[in-house]
Amino acid sequence: MKTPETVYYSVVESPVGKLLLAATDRGLRYLHFGGELPARSKQELWIEAPQVLRPYEDQLRAYFRGELRDFTCKLDLAGTEFQKKCWKALLRIPYGKTRSYADVAREVGSPKAFRAVGQANHNNPVAIIVPCHRVITSSGTLGGYGGGLHVKRQLLDMEDTQAKKFEAV
Repeated sequence: MKTPETVYYSVVESPVGKLLLAATDRGLRYLHFGGELPARSKQELWIEAPQVLRPYEDQLRAYFRGELRDFTCKLDLAGTEFQKKCWKALLRIPYGKTRSYADVAREVGSPKAFRAVGQANHNNPVAIIVPCHRVITSSGTLGGYGGGLHVKRQLLDMEDTQAKKFEAV
């Protein structure tokens, strides 16, 4: 029998509500809105350990203060190869900018797969840090967001305001 993988977790308060952070020894695996524990695999042993999640929490707090534009924390993303390609493309969207689902589909080499890109965004296990909130529809509407459209709007507005402050300096 295989030994379960240890996943350390903590629930933190943020300007967009409670966030569940969970990491393995390889990096951050989950950032979920609402602070609820997700369904867990029998291959995972979850242990509450705020001290282990402190570096991730520190970067998130700096991001919400407008002091951090690019996260440097290690990630342990679990998904299909297509999802991982999409998530890597999201990491290349600059702070304060947006791309359409179609833009991301073209970038990952599947120009007609904008719906699949939307599904990959929906399944993004590390929201905010892998910035799926920066992806909007081709017509300029918000599309969807796991944290709710009000949170997506809040994140985009915050980044836009901070980016404009930076440009003005």
